[in-house]
Amino acid sequence: MTAAGLTVSSVSAGYGEGPGADAVLAGVDVELPAGDCLAVVGRSGCGKSTLLNVLAGVHAPACGSVTVGGEVVAAGDERPAEPARRAPDHAAYLFQQDLLLPWKSALANAVFAARLAAGRAARHDSHDLEERAAGLLREFGLGDSLALLPSELSGGMRQRVALARTVLMDRGLILLDEPFGSLDAVTRAEMRLWLLDVMAAHPATWVLVTHDVDEAVLLGDQVAVLRGRPARLEAWSPAALSRARRRRIAAVAAGELEEAGGDSRTDAEAAATAAAGLRRALLDGRRGLTA
Repeated sequence: MTAAGLTVSSVSAGYGEGPGADAVLAGVDVELPAGDCLAVVGRSGCGKSTLLNVLAGVHAPACGSVTVGGEVVAAGDERPAEPARRAPDHAAYLFQQDLLLPWKSALANAVFAARLAAGRAARHDSHDLEERAAGLLREFGLGDSLALLPSELSGGMRQRVALARTVLMDRGLILLDEPFGSLDAVTRAEMRLWLLDVMAAHPATWVLVTHDVDEAVLLGDQVAVLRGRPARLEAWSPAALSRARRRRIAAVAAGELEEAGGDSRTDAEAAATAAAGLRRALLDGRRGLTA
């Protein structure tokens, strides 16, 4: 898997045509370097999922374009009804619901989507995919759970299987639609730390949408607010928090690192300040976005 830079240029999108059309996005611009994570926050119904669908190539924009790794993958002159359009293969998508097949084991679920894609493109044989999937699940801490059914896994374990399935697609762009929204607070804190480690170990370009401002500050190299109707994406830059600092904050929150003053306290204060500024930006649509 090789990370691919993402460029979104003046994208507008909606549903329907003519006077009754519902405009959802307006003039969205993004410039995301390969390997970075963009965290997008916004209120319910503001168009976050529509944005991900446009980036995935499954919802054509009304105007503008999306470029991944130098290739235009969506443009305003396309229409969903066009015949014989090939399935998008530039992005992998992880939803809030894990969507695991209840009759398949963790290993079979992890390999399922990649096996379908490999069948179309003949890039891997079945045995190779299973070997890779098993290795990835072991890396994700599920080495003893390969044969378990989804009903035998915890919520956090199920999401790890779902992300393994996503990573195995070998896409340069990975889209995450509130992947931890259904988890309890403790498991969610653990999963944030784990996802930071996955991002470091498996280079890709990531776009995460979330309602949680703390999650956005911890996971995003860049943070943006989507708001209005139709919505615009407004860049918002938290205080300079490197991935190393954000990982340390996440490790303290997950209970894997003891808060010992000094750097830990400074990091926590910086993250809290950034999150407070982002909350103000979400609550007050009349002010400019400032950290």
